[in-house]
This record gives sequence, structure tokens and C-alpha cells, in this order.
Amino acid sequence: MRLVVDLNRCQGFAQCVFLAPDVFALHGEEALLFSARFDEAQRDRVEKAAAACPVQAILVDYSDEPTKRVEPHVG
Repeated sequence: MRLVVDLNRCQGFAQCVFLAPDVFALHGEEALLFSARFDEAQRDRVEKAAAACPVQAILVDYSDEPTKRVEPHVG
């Protein structure tokens, strides 16, 4: 899992910094710094930070996680 942040959309409200300070930080008053990859232990905080972004600039990408095989239902 990884983070994708649209830095053109980010307005520096810093809600993500308050909710997941180990992953997000502000450099100066507006420049957002973040770790694209984060530990599973931080997953809940990162998801809350993404949900709290007022301009929806943060996306948590799960595409690299293995998917569970679903058996087709027959009958």
C-alpha cells in the first residue's frame, strides 16, 4: 500500500499532519512532505488522514496488495 498525494490540489490545511504525523509533515507553511510507503501499523491513521483532507488530495493506493481469490459460486 502506498500514498498518492495531488500536491497541486493540496492547500496546506494540515489535517493529515495532525492525524498521521509519522507519515505527513509540513515544510514551511504550505509545502507538504509525506512518506509514499508506510507501515501497516499506521494504516488506520493514514486512512483517517486521507478521509479528513478537505480537498481530497490524498489517495491510499492498495493496488500492490495481494487480492483474495474468490471462488465462483456454482449451483
